[in-house]
Amino acid sequence: MKKNILLIGFFALTTACNMGTPLPEIEFRPTATLPSLPIPATETPTIPPLPTDTPTLAPPPRFFTDEFDVPSYFWEFQQAGGNGTPSAVFESGALRIDIPLADTWYLGVYNAYTYSNVTVRVKISASAAGSMGLICRYDESKGWFEFNIDNSGTYSLLLGQWLAPGVAKYIPIISDGSNRLNVGNVNSEIGLSCRENTLSLYANETLIRRLDVTNYGLTEGYVGISAASFAEPTTAFFDWLKISEE
Repeated sequence: MKKNILLIGFFALTTACNMGTPLPEIEFRPTATLPSLPIPATETPTIPPLPTDTPTLAPPPRFFTDEFDVPSYFWEFQQAGGNGTPSAVFESGALRIDIPLADTWYLGVYNAYTYSNVTVRVKISASAAGSMGLICRYDESKGWFEFNIDNSGTYSLLLGQWLAPGVAKYIPIISDGSNRLNVGNVNSEIGLSCRENTLSLYANETLIRRLDVTNYGLTEGYVGISAASFAEPTTAFFDWLKISEE
């Protein structure tokens, strides 16, 4: 009996030794959540927008004399025919227009006011063969009256109308000569009076023609100047321009 008890105890001890040392238990703990730290925003520098507004320019009085001492935003220049690129420059108390090629027309429109009854006068001179003149009742969609003189002592009144940007057609209303105009150079004071249905043409303070223009349908518009080259380039000078109610 003791022998059996001893054997049982031996086998129990042997079995316990063969089972080995039990593995330690691993305790799983929840991962701690770190508090969220605020991430500073990257500041984009604010660039102020470029100004887009055109400065408000107060126009001169409705009736005044432009001495061409300083450039004016109220003058708009455009080619009316021919080639090359004419230019207009305010310099030394005059408006200078350079027309670099032959057979080219150029206009300057004073767009501060429109006029129905108005008189415009100008002192002009040119360096070579060509014509210079005055414009009244300029309406981009309807046309304009243009009074020109040239170095042959001839004057003309034309109806100008746009065919396309930079291209105009001219319909002759009258063309004639006058002993009030210089022959050989363009150096005169001319005037154009547009009143009701009558246009009056002046050269050196003398009336040279009066015309009824009822049938042309132009009653109001801007005033301006014109210059053109004929057989060769030309340079035209406008010393002053007077706009009046007379």
